[in-house]
Amino acid sequence: MAQRHVSVGCFSTFSEAEAKSSEEWKTSTKSEALSIMEGELASLLNTSPDAKLDHYKMELSGFRNLFARFLRAKPTVDWSKIEPLPEGAIRPYKSLGTVSAKDIIAAQLRKLVVVKLNGGLGTSMGCKGPKSVISVRNDLTFLDLTMQQIQTLNKTYGVDVPLVLMNSFNTNEDTSKVLKKYSNVKVSVHTFSQSQYPRINRETLLPIVKSLDGDDNECWYPPGHGNFYEAFHNSGLLDKFIADGKEYCFLSNIDNMGATVDLSILNFVLNPQAEQEAPEFLMEVTDKTRADVKGGTLIQYEGRLMLLEIAQVPKDYVDEFKSISKFRIFNTNNLWAKLSAMKRVVTENKLEMEVIVNPKHLDRGLDVIQLETAAGAAIKSFRGAVGVNVPRSRFLPVKKTSDLLLLMSNLYDIDNGSLTLSHQRSFPTTPLVKLGSSFDKVKDYLGRFNGIPDLLELDHLTVSGDVWFGKDVSLKGTVIIIANHGDRIDIPPGSILENKIVSGNLRILEH
Repeated sequence: MAQRHVSVGCFSTFSEAEAKSSEEWKTSTKSEALSIMEGELASLLNTSPDAKLDHYKMELSGFRNLFARFLRAKPTVDWSKIEPLPEGAIRPYKSLGTVSAKDIIAAQLRKLVVVKLNGGLGTSMGCKGPKSVISVRNDLTFLDLTMQQIQTLNKTYGVDVPLVLMNSFNTNEDTSKVLKKYSNVKVSVHTFSQSQYPRINRETLLPIVKSLDGDDNECWYPPGHGNFYEAFHNSGLLDKFIADGKEYCFLSNIDNMGATVDLSILNFVLNPQAEQEAPEFLMEVTDKTRADVKGGTLIQYEGRLMLLEIAQVPKDYVDEFKSISKFRIFNTNNLWAKLSAMKRVVTENKLEMEVIVNPKHLDRGLDVIQLETAAGAAIKSFRGAVGVNVPRSRFLPVKKTSDLLLLMSNLYDIDNGSLTLSHQRSFPTTPLVKLGSSFDKVKDYLGRFNGIPDLLELDHLTVSGDVWFGKDVSLKGTVIIIANHGDRIDIPPGSILENKIVSGNLRILEH
């Protein structure tokens, strides 16, 4: 539709009537898009096998609601409406206090459920199957370490804290097979699958799946960890745990090795200070570093706490969003939620989460979008929600092999599944490590290290190109190793590189 406009210098302005007409046009086309989608979903349901009809009705109803939110949502926040965080919105971790009486700790643990997000695959690191079965340390996987942590907690306090895994359709079958090896472990494990929603053709805004009576997984996707609340409720586990007397769940990514059960936070949500009500939702945040500038942060927006992700930031304000001085903390995705409140917001349809549009290009050559939500975005749906600024040690994710290198090294001690920074390191920060594309896949990364180097005194490591490490190498201070195209660098066994640049012609220079 052509639009008339008046040029004023290098600016263009539209009349109020034209702006109103434009909004009416957008509203009518969105309404039409929703109507067409509803017709398409109804046709899809007609192709469902009888045994799965109720399942698909529930799934596609959830998808329809997400699609409707996508159509009416504003892509970015109004930057002028961001308000200063209210006093007490983010609590210092040290202000929480501690509990030492073993019987009180046991009573509190009996009210807890631990949930791990286990829907991700290890494909980005060149692995097959669930990411949770990648070896992290001493041939122990993420799942091994998690089971050890919960079993130790249960044995120490004589309790039975259950572990719940939220799988996706990508990880459910493999996880079920792996769990059989833990039959002798003293942990009650429950699993459920998050929803699977149809991918949408980017051009037509219609599902690319044409029949529910098939197994073309490329037509489907898991809609992000924000789907946890509804999927947990739909699985029946939420009602089961409420009936069992559980009060809170602790939710975190299974690849975050710092996300152990924290007794101070548990005490805070179950036994708040006298002048406060128990928070229905708690988000663990931690201080930003230059490596975290894209991480979501907490803001006050329209009178409520809100998780602001970089995708919701107007492009003119992205640099401001990345500022460590203005937005000092970011979301670790360690979340604590009251089970009864979760049931309320789901059953009353009060769950509000911003829709994330994730574009994908499929192997078949089709451009699609996936509509997703983030679990932390639910913070504004709960009463009395707060953030707690936790130590960096509670955020040890493994997204790349550079993260894996840190956890496999002597930087960390391991005890009953929990990893802690070695007391031999003289300062509490972790090194910044950047490994080049030759190290992207776990198999290639492991092959290039004949032994994991000593990193106790490392500040910064950059490695690029065809580089190989011998045994018993020590890296200290700032170390940069760059093999130029066609060159190969072998770091000899026993080498000590301290504040060194190793260049493509094998010269070693003082920094």
